[in-house]
Amino acid sequence: MPCGPLADWLSDPFAPVIRDGRLYGRGAADMKSSIACFTVAVEAFVEERPHHAGSIAFLLTSDEEGPSVDGTVRVVELLQKRGERLDYCIVGEPSSVKTAGDMVRVGRRGSLHAVLTVRGVQGHVAYPEQVRNPIHLVAPALAELAATSWDQGNEFFPPTSFQVSNFNAGTGADNVVPGSASLLCNFRYSTASTEQSLRERFEAVLNKHGLQYEVAWKLSGKPFLSRQGRLTEAVLRSVRAHAGVEPQLSTGGGTSDGRFIIDICPEIVELGPVNASIHKLNENIELGAFEVLSRIYLGILRQLLP
Repeated sequence: MPCGPLADWLSDPFAPVIRDGRLYGRGAADMKSSIACFTVAVEAFVEERPHHAGSIAFLLTSDEEGPSVDGTVRVVELLQKRGERLDYCIVGEPSSVKTAGDMVRVGRRGSLHAVLTVRGVQGHVAYPEQVRNPIHLVAPALAELAATSWDQGNEFFPPTSFQVSNFNAGTGADNVVPGSASLLCNFRYSTASTEQSLRERFEAVLNKHGLQYEVAWKLSGKPFLSRQGRLTEAVLRSVRAHAGVEPQLSTGGGTSDGRFIIDICPEIVELGPVNASIHKLNENIELGAFEVLSRIYLGILRQLLP
């Protein structure tokens, strides 16, 4: 994850610094601190129960914030070829909102991207009869897409959301109608919709408005929901005992590598530090969160691996 302008950081983002009871640095909250807490918890657990009935593994990847094609994806493919499945998985994503453990992710929405190009006819603004303005043409369709109710969500997911993140058109001159307009769009969708249904409904609106267009689709991740079983129960008990809060189960937020792991592991939770500073300048984590998270993780291990 890029750090942004170095001059706007109070200290070097790639040299961890403790200041006023907090650890500062890029990745402090998302999610190097979770890895540290995992390590401390596992060390304590193995020393406490060297003959525990199970196995524990760490998976650290380097492309989760990027294209996500070489990290967790490859490991899941390898385990599938071996016929190996996992019983439980904890992803250390910064799930918490105000204090460690107050929110636990048990699923995520899907993410579907569209790159839309609308064709028109370029020309001089003084001769409207000779042009087809793609901005004017796409505007009514865009208004309809923005107002569309894609689904109502369900017990675990909010309704599907459609957003346009980029709109580009024009030649730079104020007297030229552009020949095309391009838009970057995204669906964050629930299990109440499918990739295919969203694509079909999206293109039906474009066709209804008679647009000449091309659209390129990219699926970043399907929506998933973890099975509520021993892992969730262990997490809830451990958070209550060691953080003193009642955790909320959620499927909100962005995407995570849990979308790949769900194919080989039915029970997944995302449990990590507070996410208020992630991806921001001066990313940080409260030092006390390290102890709390380590105890939570250790408490979970004690319940799952007797």
